[in-house]
Amino acid sequence: MKENKPKILLHACCAVCMGYPTELLKENYNPVVFFYNPNIFPEEEYIRRRDELIRYCEEQEYEYIIGEYEPEKWYAYINGLEQEPEKGLRCNKCFEYRLNEAAKKTAELGIDIFTTTLTVSPHKISQNIFAEGEKAAHNYNINFLAQDFKKQNGFLKTMEIAKKNEFYRQQYCGCEFSIRK
Repeated sequence: MKENKPKILLHACCAVCMGYPTELLKENYNPVVFFYNPNIFPEEEYIRRRDELIRYCEEQEYEYIIGEYEPEKWYAYINGLEQEPEKGLRCNKCFEYRLNEAAKKTAELGIDIFTTTLTVSPHKISQNIFAEGEKAAHNYNINFLAQDFKKQNGFLKTMEIAKKNEFYRQQYCGCEFSIRK
């Protein structure tokens, strides 16, 4: 039985990245995992990441929600930024898109706070994620937990959890533009 703690919606990009953040969050919250990632390419990769996340959520008894896979909407949103480098404007726009959906879902569920696993990656600029999360929270009159999950060896800890659970480990962020060599 879940302890009587407040819920927090955790936007998660994959099972690998959610391992440590969920462990840390459950000290003070009951995480509700929200998989919303229309940026993932190709669809087979999306399905693989989604199914791995579902498997882990079910094993750990985390409540989870799977958002719609709408890549055409994501492509329209980042249109014109396809040639941007990793960590550039396209990534910030992608954070904006997905975190707005996470904030919207948080408000719809009557939860008053959300966060994201995106900060666990050393390949992402946490301050940019925080800025987009704060804007999204403001738009929906909720709170954003600006937690840098890579701190205190968070990335190492999430990799250990991934290895222990034999998670599928992707080799790129998710969008087709991050596949570039």
